[in-house]
Amino acid sequence: MEEKKLAALNQLRNVFGLGKREAETIAMDVTSQVYRRRLQQAVSSGDLLNADSKAAYLQNLCEELHFDPEKAIEIHEDIYRRKLQQLVAAKGELSDEDVKTLEQIQIMFCIRKQTVEAAHADICGSLFEKVVKEAIAAGVDGYDAEIKKSVRKAAFGLRLTRDVAISIASKAVRKIFISYIQRARAAGSRTESAKELKKMIAFNNLVVTELVADIKADSADTPPPEEPSTKIEKEEVKIEEDEDWESIQSLRKSRPNKATTAKSGQKEINLKDDLPERDRADLYKTYLLFCLTGEVTRIPFGAQITTKKDDSEYAFLNQLGGILGLTDKEIVEVHRGLAEQAFRQEAEVILADGQLTKSRIEQLNELQKNVGLPPQYSQKIIKNITTSKLSAALETAAGRGRLSIKEIRELKENGIEVENMVSASLRENLFKKTVDDIFSSGTGEFDEEEVYHKIPQDLNIDADKAKGVVHELARIRLSNSLVQAVALLRQRNQKGVVNSLNDLLACDKAVPSKPLSWEVQEELADLFLVYLKSDQAAEKVARVQYLLSISDAAAEALRNAKDNGLPNGAKAEEEFVF
Repeated sequence: MEEKKLAALNQLRNVFGLGKREAETIAMDVTSQVYRRRLQQAVSSGDLLNADSKAAYLQNLCEELHFDPEKAIEIHEDIYRRKLQQLVAAKGELSDEDVKTLEQIQIMFCIRKQTVEAAHADICGSLFEKVVKEAIAAGVDGYDAEIKKSVRKAAFGLRLTRDVAISIASKAVRKIFISYIQRARAAGSRTESAKELKKMIAFNNLVVTELVADIKADSADTPPPEEPSTKIEKEEVKIEEDEDWESIQSLRKSRPNKATTAKSGQKEINLKDDLPERDRADLYKTYLLFCLTGEVTRIPFGAQITTKKDDSEYAFLNQLGGILGLTDKEIVEVHRGLAEQAFRQEAEVILADGQLTKSRIEQLNELQKNVGLPPQYSQKIIKNITTSKLSAALETAAGRGRLSIKEIRELKENGIEVENMVSASLRENLFKKTVDDIFSSGTGEFDEEEVYHKIPQDLNIDADKAKGVVHELARIRLSNSLVQAVALLRQRNQKGVVNSLNDLLACDKAVPSKPLSWEVQEELADLFLVYLKSDQAAEKVARVQYLLSISDAAAEALRNAKDNGLPNGAKAEEEFVF
């Protein structure tokens, strides 16, 4: 459009008092009609077909008409869709000539491949969907040669790609699958649920499998070759899972072989994206339990009859796994989980007291073989049971103060993680009890490395916090030890006096103390004299002298009294001044 014409249009817009948006809408409508007419002329004359660059030709046309290229693309797509709809509506399928015509339109108007596929999926797909629904509605008994012919004709005649055709069929089939699932969940018993699932398996085998085969037989493309990396990954997974397939009895029975593979139903259309993994695993487990326990029939007076099924049910179980979209790994998990559950129930009874004797090990080994659980999993369950029993016993013992640090160390040497079995508060209480025992042992010994580092490490408690506990206990026991020593002195219990003074020394080693005071100084002297008579180490005697505030002169006099056999240099008939 020439510049002077554009200027004239702007003046005309002002004369009519049109807004900018109204004027643009009118201009777009008129220009679109003109663009369509120019396209028709270009196609009729062969100019567009013979153009060296179709894109350049269309671009120049847009620039000449001042037409938006994006709007032009929409017109091109609309022309293609209209032509496709016209051809399909006439014969219900696309001939080779029709396909060539559509390809020519696609090339002339530079229409993207994604747009073409979307148009076919929408227009041809709706017709194909109708054929698929009719085939599915025919049911298990109605999918005959006539239905097969119509499916094949539609799959090929509508020129749908394999993926698109399968996708359309998948939507309709999955709705039927979901209806079976809903009925299975609503059933009143496991047997009734299994019967509904079995109907779904039959529908898949007799209808869906045939439908997929017919689509693949006459679809408009061939499947892409499987990538080598994918094959390698599948082989690796298969090798990893082979051991489980062979060890678990129910898995061995359901594992497909050459005889069953030929008869197995399709797995391409499944419910993997329609149901959560847990729901799919539960449905599979329901049918697995049906295979294991058989069909239960209730009779009057509350009784029931169980009819054991043969191993043929396991072939249906394998097909159910495919319909549910379960991977081999997920299937193995279901079988293993059920075997573990059965083993654990029996093992809990056998190991009621947590003791693992030789006869019980034989019982558990026999149970493991009967259940068909791999040894590594049965051993893990046995360990969990014994560990939980031991944990409860340790908690009880620790709570009642019957657990010692020596026993804790023995347990840790045997590989038992005590920190996971005994709560932190009980371990802290055990530490306090251990330190209190050291301060009341009567030896006068205090090993800082043992108390501040090794014991907290064995009990898995904070070392700094443990040190604070030691200091607090030492301060309390220090004064208590002196009071206890005096009380034992008055009772003439010399051995008890010595032990109490040694406890005093142990507390002093933890928290060095100043000399202690006492109202009756003579009793302190008598305490020192008794300690002298016990023949303790010189450094201990010196420290007791310091803590009891005994002067050197008094200490020398008491040593002389000890050597002379006189208590504190006093009357011979009295052992103590008191």
